[in-house]
Amino acid sequence: MTNLPAVSHLAIVAGGKGTRLGRFAEGLPKALVKIGGKPVLQHQLELAAAASVSGVTIFAGYWGGAIASFVGDGSRFGLSVEVRVEPEPLGTAGAVLQSLDVLPDNFFLVYGDVMLSVDLTDLAAYHLAREADFTAFAHPNDHPYDSDLLEVNRDGRVVALHPAPHHPDCYFGNVVNAALYVVRRDALRPLAAAAGKRDFVKDVMVGLVGQGSCVVAYRSTEYLKDMGTPERLQDVELDWWQGKIYPERLQTHRAIFLDRDGTLNVDRGHLRDPEQLELLPGVGPALRSFRQAGYRLVLLTNQPVIARGEATEADVELVHRRLEWELGKDGVYLDGIYVCPHHPDAGFPGERTDLKIVCDCRKPATGLVDRACRDLQIDRISSWMVGDHPRDIEMARRSGLRSVLLGRGRVGQQGQREADLIADDLSAAAEIILKHRETGAK
Repeated sequence: MTNLPAVSHLAIVAGGKGTRLGRFAEGLPKALVKIGGKPVLQHQLELAAAASVSGVTIFAGYWGGAIASFVGDGSRFGLSVEVRVEPEPLGTAGAVLQSLDVLPDNFFLVYGDVMLSVDLTDLAAYHLAREADFTAFAHPNDHPYDSDLLEVNRDGRVVALHPAPHHPDCYFGNVVNAALYVVRRDALRPLAAAAGKRDFVKDVMVGLVGQGSCVVAYRSTEYLKDMGTPERLQDVELDWWQGKIYPERLQTHRAIFLDRDGTLNVDRGHLRDPEQLELLPGVGPALRSFRQAGYRLVLLTNQPVIARGEATEADVELVHRRLEWELGKDGVYLDGIYVCPHHPDAGFPGERTDLKIVCDCRKPATGLVDRACRDLQIDRISSWMVGDHPRDIEMARRSGLRSVLLGRGRVGQQGQREADLIADDLSAAAEIILKHRETGAK
């Protein structure tokens, strides 16, 4: 990957009026609204310069003059900046499609109302290594119901897009298209012939997927939020002052590791039908309280139904899509879902022999925790495991995590002795974990 060429150009789409921000915009375009005392656009330019970007093209519309006055030629940011003002509104993609000849072979693209702290160098390396036509930064968020969602296969390719709004009876994975891309310029040329307003999701991404182009998702938990509404602007501003907008590689995170059945949802035995999934009372508010206290939320689950041949990986994924969708209704999301598909014992009709092994990821083994800690940069010492089975508690002990055992009436004395704390349900667990954090209890 080190021999790949760099992506050294950034396109910023900043043509919106910012009317949804109302008085918060103070007569400014969204790109010039301040976060932490600096315009969002300045944060974007500084991030680009730090990633060795040298050139920037800003596609402006309303308030184009104000944006041009602010950036000048870009030299004060260590960049060469051109502001191109569209004569009429052309949507998020129209002006870019009309200007392909001024853009290099590969370039970053971001919307002007996005606050981010993303390693652009890693994003570019992924795009180039995959030889992708279009790479979309994707992450979970707490409002998937009004977000554009990506359907991604096991190879990371985007196979479908689900633009917002979504029918309330549908449920998709919480893989949100986050308005940050790396684009191979020439892949867009077949889409450039049509004039007028064009949208990057409904026209460009859907068009590329439809014509068989290589569209991939770069999944990350790095900080990226749009601030295009008053509520989201206030959230981003609060995140700034709380120190949450910071390079991911320089941080470690506390986490709450969660079992699934009996902890988040009603335990119906070997769940294989998403329609059977039902959240337990109080789960959404409990997870929100963890999130507000700065914890990442990570699901760890044994799913032997796969090894036994009673469900496929796709079936389990559908259950987890439903789980994520229901959590999204409560304004909460999971940072990661880690599944063990193995089972050590043979003798089940239709079982999969390739998964009938003694593995390192079936709880109480620590493989799922180990993977999550690597992927999400989790600090074990400040993290907890919450589950309703003694194997959850034993895995926590082996992994160096503190633990809370749920449902004291459903487990034996051994599990109760080994757990750090015992609680009736997730709401009670959240209350005592957060109390321990506040008091500094060990």
